[in-house]
Amino acid sequence: MESPVFEEIDPADDCDCPGCALWRRVLPHSRTGRFPGHPAAAHRTALVVAVAASAAVAAPAVAAPQAQRPAGPDVPAGDEPGTPQGARAPLHGPGGQAARPASPARPARVPAITRADIVERARNWVTRKVPYGVGSYWSDGYRQDCSGYVSMAWRLPGNEWTGSLGKYAERITKDELQPGDMLLFHNAADPYGGSHVVLFGGWTDTVRSQYVAYEQTAPHTRRKTTPYAYWNNSARYVPYRYKGVTDGAAGAGASLPAGRTPFPGAAYFGPGAENEYVAELGRMLVARGAGRFYPDPSGPRWTDADRRATRAFQEAQGWRGAAADGLPGPLTWELLVTGGGRDVQSGDSASGSHGVPGYPGRASFRPGAVNDHVTRLGRQLVKKGFGRYYTKGPGPRWSEADRRNVEAFQRAQGWRGGAADGLPGPETWRRLFLS
Repeated sequence: MESPVFEEIDPADDCDCPGCALWRRVLPHSRTGRFPGHPAAAHRTALVVAVAASAAVAAPAVAAPQAQRPAGPDVPAGDEPGTPQGARAPLHGPGGQAARPASPARPARVPAITRADIVERARNWVTRKVPYGVGSYWSDGYRQDCSGYVSMAWRLPGNEWTGSLGKYAERITKDELQPGDMLLFHNAADPYGGSHVVLFGGWTDTVRSQYVAYEQTAPHTRRKTTPYAYWNNSARYVPYRYKGVTDGAAGAGASLPAGRTPFPGAAYFGPGAENEYVAELGRMLVARGAGRFYPDPSGPRWTDADRRATRAFQEAQGWRGAAADGLPGPLTWELLVTGGGRDVQSGDSASGSHGVPGYPGRASFRPGAVNDHVTRLGRQLVKKGFGRYYTKGPGPRWSEADRRNVEAFQRAQGWRGGAADGLPGPETWRRLFLS
């Protein structure tokens, strides 16, 4: 009889049961640590095997037929994978359609989705602690293994596996990785032997040696800081970008705009933090409409104003719970530095508040824009003493003179860099119209 082949999976570090606690201590010294499931189950399995062996010694020798395991989806009987990964399969449950192989005449369907939505879907399973299972399907129809998890996060039309996920994506470099991309290890020589895939959630340090990984593994979905590229088989993991990403960072060569700071890591934010990144965060938040949370100009020392402003921005993206905890993560930072996502609303956009007319939105002040809001803005700039760049009275067409006057007003607030770009955001509008 051939020896079974197991996938190496580290014991879950968030499980406090006696089995996991013991396994974490003996794993470096014991070959039995290669059991691919929950450590407690390994103890039970060993006990059952021992009892069965004792019974076999006492029983007469009888030639027993070899047991056949049930075949998984799209895996013929007798070819069941020896490691915990399912094959390509349709969505499970009502309305599920059979997954058919792509062809030149019928290429794989690539649904559009934003990075924020990918991460939000991934977080949903983390919050719910969806149990790991190759033959199990969650209520949304996706298989509860690593490739089913990525299929779910990308909102693919079926459950893919590590051998087919690549056709929905394009290879990128390590430097191009952004939240929502994947790191894929497909073992072509033994497809079911150790193949694995994780979602990239963002770098956690400036040297890019660690990142946040979202993955489906035993005992349940987890979000964990992980060494690049992975705990084992690191050199064999390849970064990929989903072809259906629709936000501004969708291209394979996408990167932060010139002069914009990459996310420095979560350790730079929170109580007790004092550094240049906190100051940069404050400036960006003010530019996106969160200025009302800062009674004083934002600075390098972390305060409750930073937390409340960050949470307001996160909630403006529709995030709730742990996703809107007021601490900037990689995706929050990316949206701020790239200008993506939604601004923090300072009041009712139609009627305004505290005597300030409602902010009409950024689209009203783009190059070529012609509307009454531009005229109202120009007149208020003149009233406040910031009309020096007008050669004639303010009009309804957005011009370079409008932009330079707005920039002068923003700089007068103590803002610099991207917070003083001459484009009026909600906070610029609010301060300009305050009496």
